[in-house]
Amino acid sequence: MENEHNTVRLTVAQATILFLKNQYVSRDGIEMPFFAGCFGIFGHGNLAGIGQALQEYPDFRYYLCRNEQGMVHTAAAYAKVKDRMQTFVCTTSVGPGATNMITAAAGATINRLPVLLLPADTFARRNVAPVLQQLEVEYSQDISVNDAFKPVCRFWDRINRPDQLLMSLPAAMRVLTSPSETGAVCVAMPQDVQTEAFDFPVRFFNKRIWRVPRLRADQSILHEAAALIQQSSRPLLLVGGGAIYSGATDILKTFMDKTGIPEVETQAGKGAVPYNFPGALGAVGTTGTSAANRLAVSSDLIIAVGTRYSDFTTASKTQFQADNIRFININIADFDAQKHFGLAVVGDAKVVLEELLELVSNYSVPAGYRQESLQLQRLWDLEVQRIYDVRLSPLPSQGELLGAVNELSSADAIMVSAAGSVPGDAHKLWRARSTKNYHMEYGYSCMGYEIAGGLGIKMAAPERDVYVIVGDGSFLMMNQEIVTSIQEGFKLIVVLFNNHGFKSIGALSRSLGSSGFGTRYVYPENNQLPGDKTTVSTDNTNNVLPVDLALCCRSYGAIVFDCTTYDDFVDAMEKAKHTDRTTCIHIVNDRYSDIAGHSWWDTPIAEVSTMDSVKKARAQWEEKRTKERFFF
Repeated sequence: MENEHNTVRLTVAQATILFLKNQYVSRDGIEMPFFAGCFGIFGHGNLAGIGQALQEYPDFRYYLCRNEQGMVHTAAAYAKVKDRMQTFVCTTSVGPGATNMITAAAGATINRLPVLLLPADTFARRNVAPVLQQLEVEYSQDISVNDAFKPVCRFWDRINRPDQLLMSLPAAMRVLTSPSETGAVCVAMPQDVQTEAFDFPVRFFNKRIWRVPRLRADQSILHEAAALIQQSSRPLLLVGGGAIYSGATDILKTFMDKTGIPEVETQAGKGAVPYNFPGALGAVGTTGTSAANRLAVSSDLIIAVGTRYSDFTTASKTQFQADNIRFININIADFDAQKHFGLAVVGDAKVVLEELLELVSNYSVPAGYRQESLQLQRLWDLEVQRIYDVRLSPLPSQGELLGAVNELSSADAIMVSAAGSVPGDAHKLWRARSTKNYHMEYGYSCMGYEIAGGLGIKMAAPERDVYVIVGDGSFLMMNQEIVTSIQEGFKLIVVLFNNHGFKSIGALSRSLGSSGFGTRYVYPENNQLPGDKTTVSTDNTNNVLPVDLALCCRSYGAIVFDCTTYDDFVDAMEKAKHTDRTTCIHIVNDRYSDIAGHSWWDTPIAEVSTMDSVKKARAQWEEKRTKERFFF
């Protein structure tokens, strides 16, 4: 047995890396290292500290990225594919390198995804202050830009002394591996402290297994949930990402099959069951299908599994309109389980559904309700195919291009997107054929996630094809990780829809009476950025900027297919399957061809205006807002 007084002299940075590479997780008897390595960009703040430690421990693989925000997106996407059982460390220099991570850290926390951030910090000993890139404030000597991480992280600490590491890193690991508390974790490391040596206990670096338990619900609450189901005539399963993280997909299908209860999905929950499984009605809420939303409006019981009830899911609290509506909220997090004043069934989705099914084994929905759900499912599938088969000219529609990607990719491929009009269209139209086939970052809907996230997905599942669907707006926000994908040999197929501006916000602007103002990439006219003058498909190619996005991808080393027509696009899709590195398929698509919505989203409109179009939109908004509900 090791003597607890045995020590080893290491720098703080060396001790950090040695500790992290010995952290493991286990669930259902499956054990794996929690960290797959470290992403980073070196600067003066971390080069001689964390950078030197990574060089000293080469078995903890270091990956050089191109953008600090991007690498956190990559880590979060990786963790999502791994069901939160594995993630990456992200290291940056001090100052702007550190704060570049904040946006993506917020995304990780909102999406309940574990990522460990190690931003460098200014000197703890202070005698040479102000150092390069230090923020000074008059009222404190103990604030740096890294304090800005506090609102977006689930755990935050700053290591001002080497011995603080002994308490801080285990505390960080507890949060990272907790299904209910996980998110971004920040441990800020002053530049000088990283390099300081300390006699650390040898046992601190022993292999540690963090067990992820499957928490079972309170039995009395579970029986109450069973009673609500048995009393319901129009129940509906509302499935979120927590069901996928739990591995509850098989029991969900069994639950649906045995009870006949239909299922609808959030953005994070899409793919929990295949699109063609009986009773799978697809997307619900603001970006939902007509099938899902029609049943949701009249359902008397919502059985929510692993969702946080975003406003897109609830259509801004207008989606569920039955007078006697009740909610059963199955969630590992009590915070989410208590929403909508529902019956909070706090526990792991998989085991809760297993135990709940035993209690309702004799229950089946009324035959008429089952037939209604199946008929709505069939009708929606016909509508999807109709949209897939559109051949708009002269520019193709986004719907038909999404259909081509869906139909020409394999069932086990992964499609990733995040922002703009793609999430709304894909949520309705994408036929998810396998778990993880659909990967949408819509908790934060962060422009720029797509390519960086695609890299993380490919690293997590290198055997699967990864299709990154990104609009020109998001592409211009962040595209640098194409270079990293080529550097590391992780092939992505980047499908770049170009409509010369913000297609989604342009459509929203027009619906709010603002005519697409400020949403097009065009030259100013009379010292003013023009809005949408017409609604013909050629309008979004007039007066556009001379930006060549296809050439941009080619300059990074990607293989590029620059398409003009739908047939070009289909041909490029086939060729892209056989290329040897990251490939970009670029096409200009129609700005004005939209997929009809089947619900509402509360976007407040100016209460007073001289514009008649805004006045009209305001009147419509006031009428629709009357349907927003409180659930008591």
